[in-house]
Amino acid sequence: MGSKSKAALLILLAVLGIAAGGGTAHADGAPAGADIQVAQTLGARELTVIIRRVDTTPSPLRVDVVTHQGTAPGTLHLAVAAGGVSSSRADVVLGATPGVYAGNLQVDKPGPWELSLDDGAGPRATIPFIVPARVVPPWEKATYGGFVAAGAFLLIALLVGVRARRTAYALIPGAGVVAALAVAVTGALLSASTPPPPAPGSQLDPTFDNVTDPYANARLSTVDYSRPPVNLAVEARQSDLKLRLTDGATGRPVDDLLVHDNALVHLVMVSPSGRLSHLHPVRVGPGDFRVRLADPEAGTYAVAAELARRGGGVQLARSTVDLKGSAAPAPEPPGPGPRTIDGTPVDLTISPGTPTTITAHFPAQDLQPWLGMLGHLIVTGPFTGPAGEGAAKAPTWAHVHAMVPPVVGQLDRPDETVAAYGPDVSFTYTFAEPGRYRTWLQAERGFRVLTVPAVVDVPTTGAAR
Repeated sequence: MGSKSKAALLILLAVLGIAAGGGTAHADGAPAGADIQVAQTLGARELTVIIRRVDTTPSPLRVDVVTHQGTAPGTLHLAVAAGGVSSSRADVVLGATPGVYAGNLQVDKPGPWELSLDDGAGPRATIPFIVPARVVPPWEKATYGGFVAAGAFLLIALLVGVRARRTAYALIPGAGVVAALAVAVTGALLSASTPPPPAPGSQLDPTFDNVTDPYANARLSTVDYSRPPVNLAVEARQSDLKLRLTDGATGRPVDDLLVHDNALVHLVMVSPSGRLSHLHPVRVGPGDFRVRLADPEAGTYAVAAELARRGGGVQLARSTVDLKGSAAPAPEPPGPGPRTIDGTPVDLTISPGTPTTITAHFPAQDLQPWLGMLGHLIVTGPFTGPAGEGAAKAPTWAHVHAMVPPVVGQLDRPDETVAAYGPDVSFTYTFAEPGRYRTWLQAERGFRVLTVPAVVDVPTTGAAR
């Protein structure tokens, strides 16, 4: 073999080495999938369900269930299904001590799935989620395809150069080598600026085809960014409330909700006397959500449902519901100052101004994230008179967050097992007009969600006190 043939053979081996040694790359430069945290008010239990990330299939699926103070022990039946076909089942035994209880299931293919939870005492909850697929982006196909084609053309050029009487014939496959390398290099150079594919579930409808090949199905017609608001109807059914969510244009059940701030629906209810309930109804079917309100007061409740639709953004739907019950009314809450909530001393301070800063000081730096946040502040007003009817008619209804401090290198939000935040939880809010407001500040400590009610009087100058 001549020196030219040896050199060509070395080039061939180098090209094939580049093509074969690239390894597996992720389309977005990071592992696909992430933990999904979904709050669920399942009967009398307030749970946080954590669906752990899955990178490949078939694979085990770990589901962690976080319980809170007051959660009754019992057995929770879990199951996963794809396309209505059940894949695996598992039981999670919830103990009397609040904390994390784990279950292990199995998923065997990428695509849209549903996790069901059943405690045997009420409606079965279903949580839609997506098992991601390994997606090869177009630039990666062009890069590796170009290198492989260059290797093939180079091999042909070698054979032609060795066997043909006229070496000029080798120029023809040689031109193929140059063209293939140009395609490969161009694909590699464009990889940094190539956008990731539309995300199935949040941007594309979560079908099997969209999950396995989002580039092929990324057409404008599949993404609707002008979906109308959701209509909310609340119906009292014995001990449960039924929430019916319908599309404002078609009247059809809404089944395109996204997990927003760790829940499909955040349901905030204000009782006739001003007692706050922050619940997370379970999905029992398309547009059909159920929640149990333990020991209600008799009278009119203000209802607000915060949710996010695919292509429709975050929405707040408000309504009222009349309930029968025998619970004693809550006392009028104080303004700023110290108080004790469920055995925990809390000092609430309000720094007047525009905007206003509201801070709760807890005893120690041991607060836990709840719904992905350090704290929540519900604001409604201005109004006078009964709290339920007043909150229902109030022009302002706001939900403000205190964010968890970011941690370098941590992609997912910390779950409730991390008790290392506080002791101060601060919120900044601008009251739109003067008057008397009701506020409820919420934070989690010792697996107990603490609710701190307060009255805030905003004078005409804009300062709160």
